[in-house]
Amino acid sequence: MKLIENFMNGANTLLWSYVLIIMLVGLGLYFTFRTKFVQFRMIGEMFRLMGEGATSGKKGVSSFQAFCISTASRVGTGNLAGVAIAITTGGPGAVFWMWLIALIGSASAFVESTLAQIYKVKEGDTFRGGPAYYMEKALKARWMGVTFAVLISITFGLAFNSVQANTITSSLNNSFGIDKTIVAVILAVITAVIIFGGIKRVAKVSEWMVPIMAGAYVLIALYIIVTNFTEIPGVIALIFNSAFGFNEVAGGALGAAMMNGIKRGLFSNEAGMGSAPNAAAAADVSHPVKQGLVQSLSVFVDTLVICSSTAFIILLSGLYTSEEANGIVLTQNALEGSLGSWAGTFLAFIVFLFAFSSIVGNYYYAESNIEFIKNNKVFLNIFRALVVGMVAFGAIAELSFVWNLADLFMALMAIINLIAIALLGKFAYAALADYKKQKAEGKNPVFYSTNIEGLNNLDAWEDAPKQMDSKRKLG
Repeated sequence: MKLIENFMNGANTLLWSYVLIIMLVGLGLYFTFRTKFVQFRMIGEMFRLMGEGATSGKKGVSSFQAFCISTASRVGTGNLAGVAIAITTGGPGAVFWMWLIALIGSASAFVESTLAQIYKVKEGDTFRGGPAYYMEKALKARWMGVTFAVLISITFGLAFNSVQANTITSSLNNSFGIDKTIVAVILAVITAVIIFGGIKRVAKVSEWMVPIMAGAYVLIALYIIVTNFTEIPGVIALIFNSAFGFNEVAGGALGAAMMNGIKRGLFSNEAGMGSAPNAAAAADVSHPVKQGLVQSLSVFVDTLVICSSTAFIILLSGLYTSEEANGIVLTQNALEGSLGSWAGTFLAFIVFLFAFSSIVGNYYYAESNIEFIKNNKVFLNIFRALVVGMVAFGAIAELSFVWNLADLFMALMAIINLIAIALLGKFAYAALADYKKQKAEGKNPVFYSTNIEGLNNLDAWEDAPKQMDSKRKLG
């Protein structure tokens, strides 16, 4: 065990992290140009689809529910503590690079989620899919899919859920003095009730929890911004000057700002990492591109809205230069400085919602991949029991080793996914062209398995009627 821990803490983990960052940024830029900046050109369509998706989902979960599941996993305590760490270690300029990486990464989110929809499979009255499925069906590499499925199941289902549970118990213990063992038992029971209820229950919980937690936090941030409106131009100038200023370049701080901002953006919104496509595949939509666009919007919500809320709260407080607080403590101190001591209690409540919503979203990612490895009810229930056990364990344990293990596994699974979507991106581009063509004709886009030349092994999409069979050439 000590040998493994030394490996996790050593240069190997750092190397994989750098490889991952280079691939995520490089492919994000490539997909942005290849889709002709789809994340900007079609942002209005993204919001329109959110309203349309709220009323669909007769066979699977609705488009809105899939958005909530993915957002539940993306939006976690990292949006509160991680942004604070990025600012204290990289300076205010890290916020700019965090924004930039979200704008780039949303193109990767579009590609991977569209592919997940194309290659999703039917399971009764629901759908499931994700990277493991398109690796097997499109690349004919089941070994690659199984490897990815194992990595994401361990990373999200077990390791990350342990960390989120630990954050909840620490927050409640620090704010209210509640014994961690009591919190651990309560968390384990609630988690068991939800996850043993299946994807429909996971979707229902995410559907109400995500808007409440995100909305409440953003409203508080907006109140702080409005009441400090005259200081906003100075804060924005501080962010840009720190990102590009001469002092930062000369002092070597520019590199720190870039790296911390890029890492915060990438690891917060998860674009390109292969996690959100598992939720995207569950959506019942008429065309794969619809969920690709919705998942691009989820990246914006995570980074440009939630992470930015934390950034402005901290920068307006002026406490980011202090060395006495970091992470969640800095965010809490900044809130209390702006709103009063009650803000500490409020933040404890928000931490609970953010962290527990991540547990729910993370579990669904793992469930979809466990079923890919072995579609057996007994096997799935054993895994569910392991998840509940890891939530209870994580609530009371020291988790530095679990963090290191999760970071390594997440890097490996993301690299595998990026290789796959780089090879399969042509199908996402063709699907986008088909969607735009139908929209231009005044239609509500409907996808058939014969709409794109070269597609095979599709399970959830019917062949087009003879008179409607108009194949799209690969872009």
